[in-house]
Amino acid sequence: MLNFNNLQRTFFLFLIFFIMQSSYADAQEQKKAGIDEQLGKYIPLESEFYTEDGRLVKLKEIINKPTILTLVFYECRGICTPLLTELAENVNKIDFKLGKDYQIVTISFDPDEKPNLAKGKKANYIKLLNNKPADGDWVFLTSDSANIYSITNTVGFYFFKEEDQFVHPGALIFISPDGKITRYLLGIKFLPFDIKMAIIEAGEGKVGPTIAKFLKFCYTYDVEGKTYALNVTRVAALITIALAGIFVLFLIIKPKKNNLEVRS
Repeated sequence: MLNFNNLQRTFFLFLIFFIMQSSYADAQEQKKAGIDEQLGKYIPLESEFYTEDGRLVKLKEIINKPTILTLVFYECRGICTPLLTELAENVNKIDFKLGKDYQIVTISFDPDEKPNLAKGKKANYIKLLNNKPADGDWVFLTSDSANIYSITNTVGFYFFKEEDQFVHPGALIFISPDGKITRYLLGIKFLPFDIKMAIIEAGEGKVGPTIAKFLKFCYTYDVEGKTYALNVTRVAALITIALAGIFVLFLIIKPKKNNLEVRS
């Protein structure tokens, strides 16, 4: 049994407290700008949004097929434009037809943005598509803070304002025709195959784990750089644990091997 004197006990308790505080601070920071996946949950289909033409509609009036949901703000000077551009380019690459096999819903999480701004942004991205879709195939929505937070909180999309911009993650969120969250593709770069598979799963209502789960552990959100950066400490800790496990396994196996050699 281990015996601790008062100094050792105090140091041990302080170490535990420090680790707990660090973990809590890290969790709080991730809550400010990041994604907490809510696979299997249903988005609030009763929430109301304005279309780019100024019509007030409920999400249930729009979503009727596998849906790619993007959460952005239209005056973003960061990752929103690359995200939507990448999505438009992938629409041209996959052999599914937008409007027939799936749809896209883009929602601004800035309550100050209005339909006229959404209309201009929509025109920019529709121009990138090889085949012009119908108006309802890719909609650009705006709303008030209550309706916006009803959707962002449900899908676990966290952001915060910094001066005139927002710090936020990038992702494609896939929704089944009945509103179930089925998959997340994180980041702003995507493979056409991954998007196609996610659309198929959304159509079937299947919940799929994110391919980037391991990357989420290895990467943390860089607030200043407004991007995900490699967390060297976590990666180093993971490598250290793996090497320690291999070393312990070696120590266990080697004596057994020697004993077998002696007996033979």
